[in-house]
Amino acid sequence: MTRLLLALGLTFALPSLALTVHVVDQAGDPIPQAMVTITPTEVPAADLSDDGYVPHGVTATAGTVLTRFTDALGTVALPDDADARYRVRAQGFVDAYFDDLPERVQLAPMSLEQLYASYPSNVWLSQLAFGGDEALKKSFLLNCAFCHQQASPFMRNERTVEQWISVIERMNTYGARLPPEHHERVARLLQVEYRELRDNPERVPVPRDWEPHLSDIEMVEWPIGDGFSQMHDFLLHPNGYVYVGDNLFDRLYEIDTDTGEYTVYKVPHREDDELGGILGNRFEVFPKMYNYMGVHSFAHSKKDGNIFITPSMQQALLEFDVNTKEFIIHELPGGYYPHTIRTDERDRVWFTLALSSQVGMLDRKTGEFEIIDLPARTFREWLVLKSLPLIFWIDPELRPTPAPNDESIGLPMPYGIDVAPNGDIWVARLYANDIARIDAETLEVEMIDFPFNGPRRLRVDAAGTLWIVAFQDSLLVSYDPATKQYRKFELPVINEVPYALNVDRERGVVWVNGNQSDTILAFDIGTETWKVYPMPRQRFFTRDIEVAEEDGAIYTTNSHFPTYQSEGAVPTLLRISPLAD
Repeated sequence: MTRLLLALGLTFALPSLALTVHVVDQAGDPIPQAMVTITPTEVPAADLSDDGYVPHGVTATAGTVLTRFTDALGTVALPDDADARYRVRAQGFVDAYFDDLPERVQLAPMSLEQLYASYPSNVWLSQLAFGGDEALKKSFLLNCAFCHQQASPFMRNERTVEQWISVIERMNTYGARLPPEHHERVARLLQVEYRELRDNPERVPVPRDWEPHLSDIEMVEWPIGDGFSQMHDFLLHPNGYVYVGDNLFDRLYEIDTDTGEYTVYKVPHREDDELGGILGNRFEVFPKMYNYMGVHSFAHSKKDGNIFITPSMQQALLEFDVNTKEFIIHELPGGYYPHTIRTDERDRVWFTLALSSQVGMLDRKTGEFEIIDLPARTFREWLVLKSLPLIFWIDPELRPTPAPNDESIGLPMPYGIDVAPNGDIWVARLYANDIARIDAETLEVEMIDFPFNGPRRLRVDAAGTLWIVAFQDSLLVSYDPATKQYRKFELPVINEVPYALNVDRERGVVWVNGNQSDTILAFDIGTETWKVYPMPRQRFFTRDIEVAEEDGAIYTTNSHFPTYQSEGAVPTLLRISPLAD
């Protein structure tokens, strides 16, 4: 409790802090699992002189936000802070806001219009049928659901077919790969089917109820960056800090979750680097941008604690010395789009090279890189991959790119990567629907078909079993290397498009990112049961999860792109942890 109060900046004597609140409906009956959020109104002013951001090496304080849930009797214990704003939210009820939270809060029921508008994106998305063409919907989800929520209020607004085509074409310049032959048909279907849903919202399924286990946890958020930031990946470091990367503005946030203080480190780039790196400036329509490197994924050395970061816009690997706070740029001997990264017990750094269908490895003992080719699926794909150096030699404004197609020929895209307990390296190729095993000793590659759609990120549990999200299929999938058998597990929310997962090896829990449903999903491996955790903000898009070894608390970030579409319009680092006894 003391640690939490310090994080919230509360300095009153402990006995005066206890505030028990009762949340009831208009009949006076208790509302269980009501969400009560405390946001401080007095936060130390930050120096935002670097284009609206905290300058390099400067420390600021985040206005730490606390959320707890009522129990079966509709009660919840909270700190009582005179300088805070309170929000009380429950499914089916109108949000209530207070500067001085009363002991008894009565919520009013939503109108039908308010109720449907409050539903998360996934239940709206579930009713987009794409004219009954399931393959077309899967293509749409694969290419159009990895940056933001698809059926949010912003997306289901009325647009002309021409406006939808313009949106799709712009998204393809950002990194989507929806085949051109689908553009007009998808645009027409989105216009028609969103209009039908707006006119008939009763077709949208009711979201899953919030459940009693929520009364046993609390959520703490630390807002960082602004509405243009994208807090993509992050790292819970053994030194106690959480390191979060702003992908669009090349900044590293070092956050002390005990105090809410954070220090910003601006990632350096070389003098001749251009905005957007070797991929070119894909975000010219944005009013500000600073992604010369494209800070992406994080891992730390188990030897000295240094952090390794994949800069997706460059042929490089970044190293951050956690003691000196200095960055080192390691030039790669080859490969394009360094993506997800892990380290092993031998102090080797492993990372996927998404565009060139390779895996990179830095052996820190020798300082040498090894670039491992993953096999092409066809001769045409092999030709495309081998021609990448020539293609990237051409100016980005003039550079030819292979036309997208449903088979993603030329772009198998090795994405997620993890190190198994026995040292083997496992990789998921998103567009190829396969996984790879790299022998830790010989570096030999074994390819294995993945019989589902969209293996994005994967992790390995304590027993050596792989856990993989099937992006378009709304599935959690396990793979046992010993038996070579897959098992699939339906997610507990409908039409989710799961981005990533992590495994709590100590407690046997798989945590899945529910980016369309405003949830985090927990799967107990032993009992094969789920728990669902609603996010404290709407349009909360998450891409990664970190697990604290000591208590099983989990961390994630709101990485909705663009962030300004999220509730609150600012990205946050979020921790979900058990309530202290």
